Amino acid sequence: MNYYGAKELAASFRTVRKNTIQIAEEIPEDKYGFRPAEGSHTVGELLTHMAYGSKFVEQVVFLDKRTSMEGFNFMGFMGPLREEQAKSRTKAEIIALLESMGEEYATQIESLSDEFLGQAVTMPQGGTPPSRTRFDMLLSPKEHEMHHRGQLMLIERMLGITPHLTRANEARMAQMRASAGAEK
Repeated sequence: MNYYGAKELAASFRTVRKNTIQIAEEIPEDKYGFRPAEGSHTVGELLTHMAYGSKFVEQVVFLDKRTSMEGFNFMGFMGPLREEQAKSRTKAEIIALLESMGEEYATQIESLSDEFLGQAVTMPQGGTPPSRTRFDMLLSPKEHEMHHRGQLMLIERMLGITPHLTRANEARMAQMRASAGAEK
């Protein structure tokens, strides 16, 4: 039987974060101020945004244990969070945030029960969908990070860096070609 629960979600999030950290490490610190287009985040801003990417869900699921989003002060929550994200940080400080916040989030997830993960959280009036499971909400920071990691991989290309996942895939393909050639 295939099963994907709390332990699997935590492990999967750790893998996603590990790949994000590798990109953060490979981009030189002098490129952390690179902004690929007007109105977009710099590399450093994007990585910091990713480090804080789980904070909304943590507030709703772990701290408030909400079953309804009705009345949640989203703007009141996001204002201070955006101020915190906007602080100037070095590459080492950003990587440390990615490591510590990622591990904190994964650790909180892995001990959750199936019953807790299956509980519904009702969205505010007009929300789409009208409700989500806690599991779905806990999955969203991983999806959000993968979206931004795709942006970072394109930025790496713009900076002349071949992304590590691309390098690993190219090495696997070369090995498969070499093995296929040796079998003939």
